[in-house]
Amino acid sequence: MAENKGLTPRGEDFNAWYNDVVLEAELADYSPVRGSMVIRPWGYGIWENMQKGLDGLFRDTGHENAYFPLLIPMSFIEKEKEHVEGFAPELAVVTHAGGKELEEHLAIRPTSETIIYHMYARWVQSYRDLPILMNQWCNVMRWELRTRLFLRTAEFLWQEGHTAHATAQEAEAEALQMLNVYRRFMEEWVAMPPVTGMKSESERFAGAVRSHSCEALMQDNRALQAGTSHFLGQNFARQFDLKFQSEAGQEEYAWNTSWGVSTRLIGGMVLTHGDDVGIVVPPRLAPVQGVVVPIWRKEEEAVAVREKSDEVAARLKKTGVRVKVDGRGHLTPGAKFWEWERKGVPLRVEIGPKDLAKEQVVLVRRVTSGEEPRKEFLPEAQAVAEMPGRLEAFQGALLQAARDRREANSHRGITDFGQLQEIMDGPGGFVYTGWSGDPAVEERVKAETKATLRVIPDPEFRSATAPTRCIGGGDAKMEVVWAKAY
Repeated sequence: MAENKGLTPRGEDFNAWYNDVVLEAELADYSPVRGSMVIRPWGYGIWENMQKGLDGLFRDTGHENAYFPLLIPMSFIEKEKEHVEGFAPELAVVTHAGGKELEEHLAIRPTSETIIYHMYARWVQSYRDLPILMNQWCNVMRWELRTRLFLRTAEFLWQEGHTAHATAQEAEAEALQMLNVYRRFMEEWVAMPPVTGMKSESERFAGAVRSHSCEALMQDNRALQAGTSHFLGQNFARQFDLKFQSEAGQEEYAWNTSWGVSTRLIGGMVLTHGDDVGIVVPPRLAPVQGVVVPIWRKEEEAVAVREKSDEVAARLKKTGVRVKVDGRGHLTPGAKFWEWERKGVPLRVEIGPKDLAKEQVVLVRRVTSGEEPRKEFLPEAQAVAEMPGRLEAFQGALLQAARDRREANSHRGITDFGQLQEIMDGPGGFVYTGWSGDPAVEERVKAETKATLRVIPDPEFRSATAPTRCIGGGDAKMEVVWAKAY
């Protein structure tokens, strides 16, 4: 494997490693605007593949893309009390334009519920106009005090879905459907298996009735809230007069949902799969799935090796593999290997003069599961034919490794507060306990352990035996998952 050049080892300082690897893998760089980032082509290519995967899932579930304004009148933000209280500390506000102060200040969107439901109210008259199933890809701004590339920035890219329905049942089904869409995407594309469930009252989205979340466990055993889906009830519909005439002829308020994931998923990918060499990109997200590196020592060898490299790349492209030939003559093969391993390209194909003579290639995996060799010498035709299958196997191995790590660091059946504190002071991870539903217990855990209640897990993730004792004492009403989080 390529030499580690300039990365802080994960075991020495995980946070420093993360910052180093995001910069060195050319995912992003710091912007001159505090808390903002520049997403570089390699990072943006990963985001484009995330968009492609998610957009297909959205369309499969009947959603359409639209676009709504960046600037939102402050009066809109202030209409929903919980909403404004939740976002007020993070708002960036435009007060002047055209050389003078605006009569009404404008918020740079922290999220778009208010402007979208204002517009829906103009478009909806009858139950026949429902449901509205829309999504937008855009940027938002939340003036964060503490920022980290991809994980928490003042401006970030995301998608936000907003729907309107005739009944509460339809809206609740929509919120759960989109939660499962996110889970599927995280598992099948990002190879990052989340635990899904409902948020507690203190953790729910400002203005929602219920919030559902995908919580993934990172390599340092901290949780990452990777995506959320909210049942908004009629809160925003009432504030923005989003009403319709029902089939029975009565005037009713619509029921709404909103849901979103962001470029935080790129940070989650890094934190889930990266190593001391660099990032590891799951093949379905990789802008380049296979890099072909021609190797020569003498100039008279270069032409034949380059021609064969181009030929192999062309054949790989016909199989659907995203491939690049790195024919840069001013870099040594070792420097190229280091760069592509740092960027996390799943597979590398090396072709030199000896390989031409033997009609073979050298196939190198970015990481292995321990069951296969990192480097293989394969007949050229075999390597080309097997590449798509090998990429799928690579994708599956990453998911299995992440799932195994999550389960190995999930602590179930914890009934004693001291045990919870010991785990949070030590290895960390997901801790499953009983909870009475008392917010005071939640506050105590947060104050004494720095952990937060991540989710009330969905049935699939609950322990085989339901807990009977609350971690704070007394009887438990439900099982919950605690963790320190990003």
